[in-house]
Amino acid sequence: MTARIIDGKVIAADLRARVADEVARVKRENSLTPGLAVVLVGNDPASEVYVRSKHTQTQAAGMASFEHKLSAEVSQADLLALIGKLNRDPAVHGILVQLPLPKHLHTETVINAIDPAKDVDGLHPNNAGRLAGGFAALSPCTPLGCIILTKSVHPSLEGMNAIVIGRSNLVGRPLLQLLLNENATVTIAHSRSRDLPKLCAQADLVYAAVGKPEMVRGDWLKPGATVIDVGINRIPTAEGKTRLIGDVAFQEALGVAGAITPVPGGVGQMTVACLLVNTLRAACAIHKLPAPGV
Repeated sequence: MTARIIDGKVIAADLRARVADEVARVKRENSLTPGLAVVLVGNDPASEVYVRSKHTQTQAAGMASFEHKLSAEVSQADLLALIGKLNRDPAVHGILVQLPLPKHLHTETVINAIDPAKDVDGLHPNNAGRLAGGFAALSPCTPLGCIILTKSVHPSLEGMNAIVIGRSNLVGRPLLQLLLNENATVTIAHSRSRDLPKLCAQADLVYAAVGKPEMVRGDWLKPGATVIDVGINRIPTAEGKTRLIGDVAFQEALGVAGAITPVPGGVGQMTVACLLVNTLRAACAIHKLPAPGV
């Protein structure tokens, strides 16, 4: 048996197309153009590539894209002043501050300054709390993408056993809540968990978001399990270059899992697509319009 490869590229392209259709409808019926503002502090090369991708895909979906590039030396006061300005700007419905920030800036204070209604990263305590309570909220984009990828294999996750390896605020914790909302039974594991292979062996759904290259081995998996690999680890090759690998030993898992996401080409493709979904949802909610059909 060879696992089905879950093609994040195809699923993300389909999602972006559906967002573009909904944006066109909202524009036509309500004269409303959803707008996303991205704030980039400093010149981290990986962040710059990511922000460029967001800008291109936002415009391709028919949305307004606002980019704010600030010096790595920007003061906390100046960054907070910009966020305050974006909070008040009626053309902006989504605000994303690209992380990580330079060390002299206090990330929690910056996130807390964003209007929760425009917090398309889903990191503001108001949104995290609403999600934890089972209420409607803007959810972090990567966990949202994980759920969409899983449902491309299993339309209903009800009653399935899931394990989330990793408990970050960006992925692990919100993913736990989204899985509970789908009526899955969820174990959340981490670096202090005992006998991780045994916990994995019981899971129909495995989410690896721990940031350790190929930590999850093929013989940990329950035969036929669906594996969503959130890890993006850059490792050196013999030729002196680098390549990307996930948190799951992909070749080993191929012979055991029922379905698996590749790295690259899996979860990463979904993150920006889900950012567009959140921006559209935020625009509709701010203008008290019905929720869009994505």
